[in-house]
Amino acid sequence: MTDNEIVDSSFSAIINAPIETVDIPTWCFALSEKEYQGCSPAHIAAGATTAPDGRRMSINVEMIGGSLSIQHYVETLGKPDHLVLESVSDILTPTGRTTINVLWELSVRPLDGARCEFTNHVRATATPAFREFLDRQGIPFDVFRAQRAPMSIAHNQGETPLFAQSIERAALKNRSH
Repeated sequence: MTDNEIVDSSFSAIINAPIETVDIPTWCFALSEKEYQGCSPAHIAAGATTAPDGRRMSINVEMIGGSLSIQHYVETLGKPDHLVLESVSDILTPTGRTTINVLWELSVRPLDGARCEFTNHVRATATPAFREFLDRQGIPFDVFRAQRAPMSIAHNQGETPLFAQSIERAALKNRSH
């Protein structure tokens, strides 16, 4: 764990579809708001756009631990079996607004000809603005991290199997076309 790390969480689930039918970037950037909301009760809204430099971007809005998070996930790696997104995410709390860095990595690996394993890895780190935000309130970073990490981990654990099911539906639809 680095000095700025808030949480590093990874969970896996089975996708009952052949790996060659899975395309995580296509799923992510075509994900409907209704489908996104169905992957966690904390999910509020989702959409896709482009970053100023033209790269694909997924915008996700969710409520975790009483804070509204608005993620601006920019694609840094996009292969059918591996998607890496990075965001400087806005965090709206009862005591004000700040930012955190979030790395979201989604990947699949084959288990056999009909199944693969999906891994949902999320790593959040403090921005300088976030450190200042905590300092202004007199909140030690370690205390914040100890309170926030369990909520973020529980969120990731809950959404991972539902993301896997959503990716599976998209993969099976891809296979039929």
